[in-house]
Amino acid sequence: MKTITVLLCDDHAIFREGLRLLLEAAGDIKVVGEAEDGHHAVGETKRLQPDVVLMDVAMSLLNGVEAARKIAREVPAAKVIILSAYSDDQHVQQAVEAGVAGYLVKQTASEELLRAVRDVCEGNACFSPLIARHLLTQRRDGHVQSESTGAKALTSRQIEVVQLIAEGYSGAEIAGLLSLSVKTIQKHRQALMDKLHIHDIASLTRYAVSSGVVESNQSPIGQSRASARQQMSPLAEDEIALGQDQFQPGRLKGTGGKGRKSGPAIPKQLYENNHCATL
Repeated sequence: MKTITVLLCDDHAIFREGLRLLLEAAGDIKVVGEAEDGHHAVGETKRLQPDVVLMDVAMSLLNGVEAARKIAREVPAAKVIILSAYSDDQHVQQAVEAGVAGYLVKQTASEELLRAVRDVCEGNACFSPLIARHLLTQRRDGHVQSESTGAKALTSRQIEVVQLIAEGYSGAEIAGLLSLSVKTIQKHRQALMDKLHIHDIASLTRYAVSSGVVESNQSPIGQSRASARQQMSPLAEDEIALGQDQFQPGRLKGTGGKGRKSGPAIPKQLYENNHCATL
């Protein structure tokens, strides 16, 4: 029997630990790595080449949908399953358009999660029942539309920049994270603001929340600052020290982590009456 390799991507360490215990107890699944933010998830997928990537939506530096889009483009053999507390139309539609192989809510029973991991490795798509019914209804009624405005109007790079600005990173820090110059980041920022007809950072932050680029209850940069610094180039560190950055984005209001639910370790079965629908 072939062992399925899995990469876990979630910003809660205790949730990743619970997932690891659950998956590795199955016998035919091996967790080969973990990532706590979207950039790390893409990098680890490239490095480890897992069969399956279990990805949360709400992650710092790069959200799960954009990380999934990058993985689908750069490591197409890796199948991404979104495992999230969010099941609204906006998140689901964006994930489907990004090329995910499945989308499960975190209330999914453990047996169904294991089945989903195995199913996507066989080329199937797997969605939680409520999501699957909604997608099928939309397709039947002809309501599935690609977004022509909002986040869809931006390039992948611009979406990355929007998220990092909304999370409170400075221009030099963003440049370091994306391996670009500060001047290039400033050009990206101006281009996306012109495209969205937005003229200040506060409005850009509100746009990031309303379009699902970042979550309104997402902790901005406190937990991810250390890992972000580790990913920066020495040049970016020098620029920060010299104060060469020319813009200071506003922080996301009310996102200091209060009210954010800490993901508990997954028990053997979370809820018994939810079943994964394979499409």
